[in-house]
Amino acid sequence: MEIKRNGTTPSMRGPADWFNGNVRIDASFSAAAPARAGGAIVTFEPGARTAWHTHPLGQRLIVTAGLGLAQREGGPVEEIRPGDTVWFAPGEKHWHGASPTVAMTHIAIAEALDGKAVDWLEHVSDADYPAAQP
Repeated sequence: MEIKRNGTTPSMRGPADWFNGNVRIDASFSAAAPARAGGAIVTFEPGARTAWHTHPLGQRLIVTAGLGLAQREGGPVEEIRPGDTVWFAPGEKHWHGASPTVAMTHIAIAEALDGKAVDWLEHVSDADYPAAQP
């Protein structure tokens, strides 16, 4: 058994290459091989969002606070709220983040394939983000 105590891992700012806006990543977790699951608690300030990205084995989001938005390529923007879970299939291009006016926090869980859990792509532009509101 391993207990990772809250507050023992510093928060980090979401890298500008992967996010638009202010994003905080907390309490990352990963499992030693042969397990492949890893994740983090991610907080998006209003208007903040991920870049488009894919996961080789998919991604699960569990919304814990606020009001968020999520979109898969070719699909509508969907509101996500506390208690909602979101599944993105392996290789499905998508983004997620806060609404324009309300912050959002989620737990993000993904498995790594050959040591890689995510492929980052282009940013969701400011011009496209407001136009894509539900």
